[in-house]
Amino acid sequence: MVEFTDELTLKSGVTLKNRLMMSPMTTRQSFFDGQVTTDEIHYYEQRAHGVGAIITGAANVQAGGKGWPGELSIADDAMIPRLHDLATAIQNAGAKAIVQIVHAGRMTEKATLGGVQTVSASAIPAARPNAETPRAMTDDEVQATIAAFGDATRRAIQAGFDGIELHGANTYLIQQFFSPHSNRRTDQWGGDREKRTHFIKAMLDVVFAAVKQYADRPFIVGYRVSPEEFETPGIRFADTLYLIDELAKYDLDYLHLSLNTYDRVTRAKEYQAKTALAYVYEHVAGRLPVVGVGAVRNRDDVTNVLAHADLVAVGEQLLFDPTWAEKLIDHHDDEILTGTFADLFAKQRDQFNLPLADFLAERYQSTPNM
Repeated sequence: MVEFTDELTLKSGVTLKNRLMMSPMTTRQSFFDGQVTTDEIHYYEQRAHGVGAIITGAANVQAGGKGWPGELSIADDAMIPRLHDLATAIQNAGAKAIVQIVHAGRMTEKATLGGVQTVSASAIPAARPNAETPRAMTDDEVQATIAAFGDATRRAIQAGFDGIELHGANTYLIQQFFSPHSNRRTDQWGGDREKRTHFIKAMLDVVFAAVKQYADRPFIVGYRVSPEEFETPGIRFADTLYLIDELAKYDLDYLHLSLNTYDRVTRAKEYQAKTALAYVYEHVAGRLPVVGVGAVRNRDDVTNVLAHADLVAVGEQLLFDPTWAEKLIDHHDDEILTGTFADLFAKQRDQFNLPLADFLAERYQSTPNM
């Protein structure tokens, strides 16, 4: 088994100095138009010391794909200068800078979009309280959104990032096109499982074309995926294994499995002998690196993840313990913060800027999704 301090050279040619990554987390620290703030730059710079890579919170590729107030945007060339400042700050702290790019699809609301109706593959609301019914995208809109992922890739390259992560998880638009719950289309973008991958494949083609055209250096392209959906009909674990086979045909640098706990077991009865991460790692069979994530807090957790993954992504622990990776590397395990995140937030609230503090208060006092 690898050690977390081992280097890893990805298919693109980028070498990560170790196997630790900061996972993408919502922080709501950007300006109303998605411009990077100074607070945001400081936030990531603090946490970049020690880890091999930082994956930023989601950056929308189109204005209509904005998921929440204070979300990063990579939808316009005007964003490039401040995105460059963000990438540079992360890199100067010793980590590779990866920007996660996303379109929220139906997982947003009119209020966030300035009164504009949400869109998705089909006019089916999400299975959550008070979900708004989206408008089904036209063929032209689908094509424009695919092109927007290519444009966002170009901007990430021009801003100096080391890579992008395509957010194909957490029920956002990319996943919505693959899901039989949100995609009821009968045109080229919908149908059986194979046809529901059409959007993803077309997007990957555009993204890699942008890398080929614009990147003058090795450039990372990662993909994040959720293992299953709770909706009926919905994505089942076997569907995800099928999708992984399709993704492995591309020159992706890693597959990031979105999990709330790294030892989570699937709901599928035929896949409960091992964790979801173990099944995915076994199925990938070395075709591309796998990133494990979910409730990683200490050295034992890192070791446990690396038994079934090539990289470890760490979220909330780094949120409250910015120098966590350095403590681990320097064997200062006794200095790693412990206790519930709610308790840590109560002690640290004044250390966060107002948008992030308010957002964390919502999470740790009423536990909505983060």
